[in-house]
Amino acid sequence: MKKLLLLTILPLTAFLSSFAGKFQQGENISLVSFNDSTIKHAIVNPREGFKDLFESSVSTTGFNVKLNPLAFSFVEDYMETHSNKLNKMKDWGKPYFDMMDNVLAKYGLPEELKYLSVIESDLKSYAVSWAGAVGPWQFMPATARLMGLRVSKKTDERTDFNKSTHAAARYLTQLYGLYNDWLLVIAAYNGGPGNVNSAIRRSGSRNFWKLQYHLPAESRKHVKKFIATHYIMEGTGGLTTLTKSERLNQINDHSSQVGISIPNAEKINLSGKYNSLVIAQNIQMDINEFNRMNPGFDKQLASTGSYDLQLPADKALVFQSVKPQILEQSIKLALSSATKSF
Repeated sequence: MKKLLLLTILPLTAFLSSFAGKFQQGENISLVSFNDSTIKHAIVNPREGFKDLFESSVSTTGFNVKLNPLAFSFVEDYMETHSNKLNKMKDWGKPYFDMMDNVLAKYGLPEELKYLSVIESDLKSYAVSWAGAVGPWQFMPATARLMGLRVSKKTDERTDFNKSTHAAARYLTQLYGLYNDWLLVIAAYNGGPGNVNSAIRRSGSRNFWKLQYHLPAESRKHVKKFIATHYIMEGTGGLTTLTKSERLNQINDHSSQVGISIPNAEKINLSGKYNSLVIAQNIQMDINEFNRMNPGFDKQLASTGSYDLQLPADKALVFQSVKPQILEQSIKLALSSATKSF
């Protein structure tokens, strides 16, 4: 979160017409004020705001939720340096993620937004930035107060995971009321709405991929960090990254996928971009036997985001022991396949 010093509240109309905002350390920047009707009107379906994060297409490999090609190289590099750390965070950070999921759900926001706190602070409650932003969501004092947090010499609720997550949800909701696109929201969370509004005017577009080079370099990189972290942590774009019509098509496709029950098999519910060939290779299982027990695995997992994997008990134990490696290899295979198609 680019660390803005936000001191006053301006009406929304004045903000939209005149606030471009140059960010400099110590410069006074005003934060837009939203009324309830503005927010409620905007947040009809906030999950559709991820429409530019991933592309949707049909693939013979089943990977029909593709990473936007403009993010390929960044995600590949990010995976090389951050996969191990983030895979470990999936375990030790689970209590925090579960809490954030519940809070974000209360505000009708996509749960994937919890990964913004990962790139902001690595889930450190007492993280402090060079500009003085504090906590897992990296709030500046003025912004924190505007979002309902107490910040004083004795009390700083920015370090409270639960309260700061509620504040972040309120702030993200307000930003989404402006842009209706989560990539622009993430850019604004980092660099301020003024920089995003300026980029929109200068580029003549509200598509992040078209206006990105009109944003400050740090904000542009921040958005790509979110994309890469989302991809590593989830293993896929999922249904929340598709448009409404694409999601409906995915659901209709899923209705035709009927699994079979195998006696004495262990069931494991999977979500993420796993690949059947990678799984079979890692657990040393014949691919034909795997497909018999898990018909339509790749297609259903890609289209619905989940699958009840069935494996013999011994193979299930092996799978659980190497699950992070399988997911990482599957993602790399998906990226490699997608790169070759462009």
